[in-house]
Amino acid sequence: MKISYNWLKQYIDTKLSADTISTMLTSIGLEVESMEEHESVKGGLEGFVIGKVITCEKHPNAKNLSLTTVHVGGQHLLNIVCGAPNVAAGQKVVVATIGTTIYMKEEEFKIKKSKIRGEDSEGMICAEDELGLGTSHDGIMVLDSDAKVGLDAKDYFNIEKDYIFEIGLTPNRIDAASHLGVARDLVAFLSQDHKVKLLIPDVSNFEVSKPTDPISVFIENTEACIRYSGLSISGIEVKASPDWLKQRMEAIGLKSINNVVDVTNFILHELGQPLHAFDRDKIKGNKVIIKTLNDKTPFVCLDESTKELSSQDLMICNQEEGMCIAGVFGGLESGVSNQTTSVFLESACFNPVYVRKTARRHGLNTDSSFRFERGTDPNMTITALKRASLLILEVAGGKIDSEIIDIYPEKVADFPVQLSYRNIDRLIGNQLDRNHIKQILQGLEIKIVAETSETLDVLVPPYRVDVKREADVIEEILRIYGYNYVQIDHKVQSTISHKMHPDSHQIKNLISDFLTANGFHEIMSNSLTKAEYYKELTSFPSDKLVTIHNPLSQDLNAMRQSLLFGGLEAIAYNANHKNASLKLYEFGNSYFYNPDNQSNNLLNAYSEEFQLAFFISGNRTAQNWLQAESPSGFYDVKTYVEQVILKSGIQSFPNVQEEISSDIFDYGLSYTAKNQGLLAEIGSISPKLLKAMDIDQPVYFGLIHWDQLLKIIKISKVVYTEIPKFPIVRRDLAMIVDQSVTFSQLEQLAYKQERKILRKVSIFDVYQGEHIPEGKKSYALSFYLQDETKTLNDKHIDKIINHIASAFTSELQAQIRS
Repeated sequence: MKISYNWLKQYIDTKLSADTISTMLTSIGLEVESMEEHESVKGGLEGFVIGKVITCEKHPNAKNLSLTTVHVGGQHLLNIVCGAPNVAAGQKVVVATIGTTIYMKEEEFKIKKSKIRGEDSEGMICAEDELGLGTSHDGIMVLDSDAKVGLDAKDYFNIEKDYIFEIGLTPNRIDAASHLGVARDLVAFLSQDHKVKLLIPDVSNFEVSKPTDPISVFIENTEACIRYSGLSISGIEVKASPDWLKQRMEAIGLKSINNVVDVTNFILHELGQPLHAFDRDKIKGNKVIIKTLNDKTPFVCLDESTKELSSQDLMICNQEEGMCIAGVFGGLESGVSNQTTSVFLESACFNPVYVRKTARRHGLNTDSSFRFERGTDPNMTITALKRASLLILEVAGGKIDSEIIDIYPEKVADFPVQLSYRNIDRLIGNQLDRNHIKQILQGLEIKIVAETSETLDVLVPPYRVDVKREADVIEEILRIYGYNYVQIDHKVQSTISHKMHPDSHQIKNLISDFLTANGFHEIMSNSLTKAEYYKELTSFPSDKLVTIHNPLSQDLNAMRQSLLFGGLEAIAYNANHKNASLKLYEFGNSYFYNPDNQSNNLLNAYSEEFQLAFFISGNRTAQNWLQAESPSGFYDVKTYVEQVILKSGIQSFPNVQEEISSDIFDYGLSYTAKNQGLLAEIGSISPKLLKAMDIDQPVYFGLIHWDQLLKIIKISKVVYTEIPKFPIVRRDLAMIVDQSVTFSQLEQLAYKQERKILRKVSIFDVYQGEHIPEGKKSYALSFYLQDETKTLNDKHIDKIINHIASAFTSELQAQIRS
């Protein structure tokens, strides 16, 4: 949220610098994330002065140029060559002196002493576009005759230098989403040292002319519309806003539209109260009705987009149709245009829940909905209405021709809270002076209605939607008192903590360091995801999704069942931004709903699991003069998953591997520890899924079930074995098997034949295609043998390999290839 320093000072009588105020705001919980200097005209007209043209003659060497002498307040006249057709002696003009920077659109240049067609030129007489004060370049800007020669142009044109605070407003502090709200906090803080008054805009001049035919207002949905106020203004002229109003809008990053709309935006950022101006002549039947419309009613918004309404969307309607989505967006037909001569001004307070759901339902986010969603002050509607109407009369003319209409079905009362001095001292950690506490509460506009030696009964105003409990009020006291003034006790109080085995946090850091050192980048994806990702997936059934009842958007309407889709989104984004070679990992929870587990407790139906995911895509190495590109593959992710499992502290690698193929994986492996369940899965993501995610390169995915990993580590024992003295031997076998035969079957059968010296079985090639019969595939396996007591000879090795080959042939009908 942007706050203007100059604008802010209109509500506080202070001479504090922008830097000092920035520090104060951060200390009271309104963190200033950045502070930038802002000038109403780029460059601030530095170096420009008011001058008078003393002489003006034709240039001897150019018929379209003039030679002038200009007095700018110094002892000497400046010789300036000017190309403007309207330059003449006696004119008061704006002169850019030598060294001045001229800003024109995206270009800039510096004025230097030069010769133009053989004549000296010591400056430039400026047109309005060269000053940044307009767009005209037809001739120089001629000032009034009473302009003072030698005066800086920035003072003549009242160029404003400002500082803009970018405040990181937390969701609970909507009361500070305006200049008055920020000023109110500053006043509470400054009043601790000396009395500072909050300067609220004066509306005492508000006066109604002779009332005419009024607009009738009816609230049908009083739950959704807490308060509705309005009035009519006629005889206005819609035109460009005056400079002061434009400058206020531009300072906080808003584009000026017209004088009436700019006033409503001004009030929103001044008082925090959203307003809406309707073209009164377009209000059919002279009736404003606040209600909901039928489901799927079409509505054309101000930006010409058409929305299909829900029966839960609160609408501002006339006698025949909807004119505005309440608190969110205006309609095309009812807004203010250049032809508007009378307006109906709306100032309302809507139920935050209705506005929030409507805004999310239609994907709309406006300055008005931002405030209504979090809760506006129901007691501000009349003040804002009077303030806006007076400003409209000032900038657009006209007259107020109706009494204020104010419908307030059920008044929102101040919220009562009882404070205990004992709890204040306990939660803050220091004993504050009782009078100081009461002073802070008064500064925060929290009324003290009763007091004892031990307690205070207070009333919290409705605009503080986040202050409902004793602890909330104490937090407000501490915020204004200052966190930096809380004294720290010199005693150290601690408890003996028991370190769990295995230490999940320590193992997580160890693995993170390992992966980062191997070129991986850690990502953190949103736990909220798109339910559509899981549609028609059997691996992650959509009926197991934990859905959100009031989602922020349809892209965030469910909790993720897997870390897979967050990583694929990251890969798609990076690949589209020319960063296609990726190695990513993520730690995070996945969430599941299983109604079968519900029984008598709904909570039992919900569960979550901590997981570690790996993503590898693109090239393993980039092309350079030394080597060609090397694409990543399945065995890259396999290697890293296995290394992580071993590095985590598991002493022996899980001995059950099974090939998997699903709607997620084109092919892959799963790792299961004996009697411990599924530990990890790796594979190549299916082309169909990659296409759905708009990824046109292979992606290799690995997933470790973290809780399962910790269980295995817990029961794993460190066993010392002497380093073998005798070498390990490798033998390879190639065979043709049925497509249904898996590597896991071959591996288990091999271990069954030789348990003593067969150390490892791995697969290094799988092939289907030319020269391989239909329904068959070719496997190439490696067998690693080692005897810890002696060196193996060829006879012994061949006997074991032949025995294994015979088992493959007899039990799995394998054809051994020579």
